[in-house]
Amino acid sequence: MNLPCILIPIIVGLICGILGYLLGKLNSKRDDSLAVSLQADLDACKANTKNLNAKIASLEAELVSAHLKVKASESVPKSFVADVPTVVFDSALAANILGKKIKQDDLKIVEGIGPKIEALFNEAGIKTWYDLSEASTEKLQSILDAGGENYAIHNPSTWAKQALFAYQGKWQELKEWHENLLGGKE
Repeated sequence: MNLPCILIPIIVGLICGILGYLLGKLNSKRDDSLAVSLQADLDACKANTKNLNAKIASLEAELVSAHLKVKASESVPKSFVADVPTVVFDSALAANILGKKIKQDDLKIVEGIGPKIEALFNEAGIKTWYDLSEASTEKLQSILDAGGENYAIHNPSTWAKQALFAYQGKWQELKEWHENLLGGKE
């Protein structure tokens, strides 16, 4: 037999074995550093979770305290609690700027609201400009939807802002707003 034919495969096998061993060692060192990095990230996440849980607990305690304060204020007679901030209504100024006589809390001053929609809102508890200014567009739309399809077609998206102008006595702003609206819509 020829010795080089036997010796060459043995040498190649040995070299491959040594290279495989060295590559395995090299990869295990990378895996160790990756494991250390992942453990550090996990520890940081655990610390962050602990801080967030502490914050949640303090916010829940504040919420309970606020609820207790609200319940305590509900026991105070209504004569001692001011529900609505007062703004003085000046009918002469309103009539001068808008060119027509205005009654206080007349919802029809809002572009897009007529007598029937005003009646719907009054039945739903919205009787003043302040009430209308505090109502969300979704609430107003649900009242209109409940009134039937003739009312549901209206878009109340600007009504709260118009009512706020009226409530605050900003008649010039309301007039300018009306000039840019078509049936209460921008």
